[in-house]
Amino acid sequence: MRRVVITGLGTVNALGPDVKTSWPRILAGENGVQPITRFETEDLPVRFGAMVDWKPEDMFQGPDLRKLDPFTMYALKASEEARVDAGLDFASLPDEARERFGTIIGTGIGGITGIEEQHLVLQDRGPRRVTPHFIPKIMANAVSGQVAIQFGLLGTAFTTSSACASSGHAIGMALLAIRSGEVDLVLTGGSESATTRLSISGFASAKALSTRNDDPATASRPFDKTRDGFVMGEGAGILVFEELEHARARGAKIYAEVKGYGSTDDAFHITAPKEDGTGPARAFHLALKLAGVDPETVNYINAHGTSTPYNDAIETRAIKRAFGDHAKTIAISSTKSMIGHLLGASSAVELVMTALSVQNDRVHPTRNYTTPDPECDLDYVPNEGRELAIHNALSNSLGFGGHNVSICIGKLD
Repeated sequence: MRRVVITGLGTVNALGPDVKTSWPRILAGENGVQPITRFETEDLPVRFGAMVDWKPEDMFQGPDLRKLDPFTMYALKASEEARVDAGLDFASLPDEARERFGTIIGTGIGGITGIEEQHLVLQDRGPRRVTPHFIPKIMANAVSGQVAIQFGLLGTAFTTSSACASSGHAIGMALLAIRSGEVDLVLTGGSESATTRLSISGFASAKALSTRNDDPATASRPFDKTRDGFVMGEGAGILVFEELEHARARGAKIYAEVKGYGSTDDAFHITAPKEDGTGPARAFHLALKLAGVDPETVNYINAHGTSTPYNDAIETRAIKRAFGDHAKTIAISSTKSMIGHLLGASSAVELVMTALSVQNDRVHPTRNYTTPDPECDLDYVPNEGRELAIHNALSNSLGFGGHNVSICIGKLD
């Protein structure tokens, strides 16, 4: 069986424009949630989020600033970081090599920034003034297409879109594409930029967001009894997945092995998870089965952990279903407690952090955990990170539509 390893990491998120900046801040449990200042919020029910603090003009110039939506810019930025981290020089390789390299990237919302901008142009200035770049800018598959173009990757290339499980599905497809022999290397992950007036309004109307406008820094509080909704995040996570012998042949460093992937659906409700937790539990089982991993060897779970009342209780229930008594010994933490919920990019950014945890035997905390919830009674690594020997780990994502994804990674045996 062909084995798959992670050889490069890249991210853009509210705690930093790269891995080097954001990883130590996440380990320290720092806050990435701030009041929104990029657009008018006085009339909005939610006025804060976990925004990326960067200047796209530092990386993109002229035409690219007009042609690329922020979600694609984030992905290109994180992809370049992952490429460099993996020690890859795509430009020097012949077509025959790059035909074995793919691009599979997820997004839940796509180019909503461009949609809102051009809708205003249509209203104010008429249809003839809508930019010809509009469709290729906002289409969801722009993210995988632009990354493939940027690096000349000629293998399979597509975008997955399944709400908050989008990049989890992309990652799973990347794993299977390499295992099957279709490709040897994939840039995979996800990207999202949905901090807009329309998006905030829609999620707030659905009662999904925290409304702690008076204290944004403590608004994201996964598994805490007083949680009241998630915090909108944005950014990207990109990983280089590579066939093991291909990586070894070029002397690549290896963060972790990608061992398994499980995907299920609740088939219950378009936004609410099924209360018994059977859907996520089956995804966990499938990931472990494909990995050939004994559940007792799982030491850490990077939880979906959104900070919504239903999700956190049901995910806890699912972990107990899947692991039985062993669930009580597993360290569980939520990256969203610091950088918010990146929707379609959440799986990817969280897998970046999980890979770093496996490599370094350190796990980050769940921030803002102050009041225990009887329904959430596992070890959520409250407020302080810890050293932890990790053999195997899961990274979980549960999305609107009932989508459940779990990725199993671990040390290279």
